[in-house]
Amino acid sequence: MIDKAEIKKQLVQAAEEVRRTTPMAGSITNAATMSFVANAQIAAGGSAAMVYLAEEAEFLAQAGGAFYVNMGTLLPVHEESIPHVARILSDADKPWVLDPVGIGIGSLRTAVLYQLKAYKPSIIRGNASEVIALAGLWELEGGGDASRVRGVDSTDAVDAARQAALSLAAWTGGAVAVSGETDLVVCNQMVISSRGGSPLMEKITGSGCSLGGVAAVYATSASPFIAALAATNVYNVAGRRASQRTTAPGSFQVAFLDELYTATPQDIANNPFEVLEA
Repeated sequence: MIDKAEIKKQLVQAAEEVRRTTPMAGSITNAATMSFVANAQIAAGGSAAMVYLAEEAEFLAQAGGAFYVNMGTLLPVHEESIPHVARILSDADKPWVLDPVGIGIGSLRTAVLYQLKAYKPSIIRGNASEVIALAGLWELEGGGDASRVRGVDSTDAVDAARQAALSLAAWTGGAVAVSGETDLVVCNQMVISSRGGSPLMEKITGSGCSLGGVAAVYATSASPFIAALAATNVYNVAGRRASQRTTAPGSFQVAFLDELYTATPQDIANNPFEVLEA
């Protein structure tokens, strides 16, 4: 277990490395939020590329430093492309991020998400209800069914997902980021609470989806735990600062991307967070 000073040091190093190298983190992601995901990845210092087809996803998985899979707006092609790229990434021991958005909606989504258990994503990012439902689908401690997921919205408090997040992290050997009013970032040994953000983040489409994409960018340069915390912290910094500039969602989205771009590695490391008992 590392202490808070060491965590801050590694956050700075990860952010500096991303800004220096502009790493590519390709993705299969939500069509409704694809533009925002790409813009957020670029604003954070990375490079973005989005695909649908299995062959193209395999190319990006091999060419990039990490990969992002978001389960939003599934198409029939994803039944092949998502498990295929997950297997490629797992075999190559490359980091990848899973957002199980919409878990419980339809048999295709359930079947694909169940297959992904074997490929052990490096980072899982979701709201509390999604994290609980995924742990339930994967038959892990702390899990529940998907009945409490309301579309893409959570009906559970973040703390309610702590055991599910710990179980998922223990299974994958990676990290889980649970988004909410106060975020949790969990690995097998640590639980971190990260504060900040803005209620306006719930008023724009894609704040959660893009967080997963930015976590993939940081995963090219850091451990899953540090990458998940770096993404969570920078979102909390950018959300808090953007809300000081505007009170309406349209201008907030623009201000948020600006603040994501201008946040320094030190800003990311110094966002308020606490180390909790696992």
